[in-house]
Amino acid sequence: MTTYKAINLVKRPNPGPVSADVFEVVEKELPTVNDGQLLIKQTHMSLDPAMFGWMSPDTESYIPPVELNTVMRSSGVGKVVESKHPDFAKGDRVMGMMGWQEYALSDGQGINKVQADVPDEMVLSVFALPGLTATQGLFNVGKPKSGETLVVTGAAGSVGSIVGQLAKADGLRVIGVVGSNEKADWITNELGFDGTINYKTDDLDAKLKELTPDGIDLYFENTGGPIQHHVMQHMNAHGRIVVCGMIADYDKAEPAPGPSWIPIIKKRLTIQGFTMPDHFHEVPSLLEKLTPYVMGGKIKYRSHTLEGLESAIEGLNLFLTGDNKGKLLVKL
Repeated sequence: MTTYKAINLVKRPNPGPVSADVFEVVEKELPTVNDGQLLIKQTHMSLDPAMFGWMSPDTESYIPPVELNTVMRSSGVGKVVESKHPDFAKGDRVMGMMGWQEYALSDGQGINKVQADVPDEMVLSVFALPGLTATQGLFNVGKPKSGETLVVTGAAGSVGSIVGQLAKADGLRVIGVVGSNEKADWITNELGFDGTINYKTDDLDAKLKELTPDGIDLYFENTGGPIQHHVMQHMNAHGRIVVCGMIADYDKAEPAPGPSWIPIIKKRLTIQGFTMPDHFHEVPSLLEKLTPYVMGGKIKYRSHTLEGLESAIEGLNLFLTGDNKGKLLVKL
């Protein structure tokens, strides 16, 4: 094989579902590997809600937008097929930012070897961005304490489900906010959450009163939406709010109004946003923190795998409908 497929971003998406004409499928020549480089054959790539921000023209975000007519940004897992890099050898299994393409040429920056003997789906569902994000956000930003109450939105998603399980393992009461009864059953019966709220059908304030009788100490925000306003009223004094994602607003021309700031003052709340690119240099220590939970059987996951590179184009919109069940992946 001398060519491979890649998908370029060729225009900025409009608000709403992402249309197929935003992307272009192209054939590229396999590159020559020079000194200090390695060529990776990607086996699975990750789809993530952050991609909606990466495609926007916003130059003031935490990471520059994907340039038009270049390969769409994504993380993935694969095998080194050729290497002239001192730190990598042919056959090494690696993960990192590889993009929407079957092969990736890299200088090694941001590429990490996969040491654990686990399936590719587990690598991307647990040890890659979802697990790293959950570990950084919960422990280093949220600073949980045993006996506290945590509410996490997007609780059946790739990040939220790990946040909840890590918190349960450390002795917290965990309430998950989801969008379907099937997801509610999964996080309670399989993952061990203490309770769930279906934001589409439940009386949000009544459920919060029922499930968090001692108030909320820690709120891990992945989605935004009306639940924010209700959670704010139930926060305890000196509570912490970790802002990781806002998927409810990613396809909107104008974001929804947020909660009043009065409770922030009255309850002396700490609110902190974070993004993983600030912490890529901490990946080894984050994996060191996460791995014992995984190896101890305290972290379960499920993946929603699409087949073929081009399935990523339509697959991205599953985030907007909530129809994905587990970590959204593309198998190449």
